[in-house]
Amino acid sequence: MTDSGAERHSRPEDPSQGDRSGDVTHEAVLARAFVRLADTLASDFDIVDFLQGLSADSVEILRAEAAGVMLADPRGGLRLIASSDERMRLLELFELQGAQGPCLDAFASGRAVQATAADSRARWPVFAPRASGAGFQVMCAVPLRVRTDVIGALNLFRGSDEPFTRAEIEIAQAMAEMAAIGLIQERALRERNLLTEQLQAALNSRVVIEQAKGMLAEYLTMTVDDAFKVLRSYAREHNRKLSEIASDVAGRTISSAALGRPPGQQP
Repeated sequence: MTDSGAERHSRPEDPSQGDRSGDVTHEAVLARAFVRLADTLASDFDIVDFLQGLSADSVEILRAEAAGVMLADPRGGLRLIASSDERMRLLELFELQGAQGPCLDAFASGRAVQATAADSRARWPVFAPRASGAGFQVMCAVPLRVRTDVIGALNLFRGSDEPFTRAEIEIAQAMAEMAAIGLIQERALRERNLLTEQLQAALNSRVVIEQAKGMLAEYLTMTVDDAFKVLRSYAREHNRKLSEIASDVAGRTISSAALGRPPGQQP
């Protein structure tokens, strides 16, 4: 059993060794994967498709038999988002239900975690037999993180008893971190766009409110401040938004007289 967070600084094997053509092909596949992981600003960005791609790339690049991605929900719990195949999906759901497994540990610790079938039985007594029964002998997970902000984890399983190398875990961690950066960047852009839309809506509402205040002040012969109090009072009494009432007044859907008398004036 190995916690591999401390191993992230080790060097990958020398690419000059072995079949150079094979290295070039692997590097090209890895480069394409990182390009896809960086592409989160498209107008039709789909988070499930994005993480499904991360799972598929992890299987191909890291010689994993299966991979899956979990993300943290607003309450801090993990939710399964993508899996490379149905067997992996069912196993990850079992991992969540049993509240133990490599993905949960990687998410909680913010470090890479790896265990063989034998080691995993001591660490995850409920989950490990199920994983072994599904044909997996090596279990690994790396956190999706940006600095200290961990937003999920990537699971990597192998059917053979060959552990993931330090270089493979480093690559997996780099892919996971790139995905996390992309997701946080996309979320920030979406929230910024939402804030811009909300600000514009507020500005538009303010224009309508000012128009309604002026109409009420003139019709009811009161100050603009009193007209605003009438608008607010009417909105509260009828459990409606101030901007909606102002729009109705400006559009003459509600007559000025219907809003009542000036505050403090006796009938």
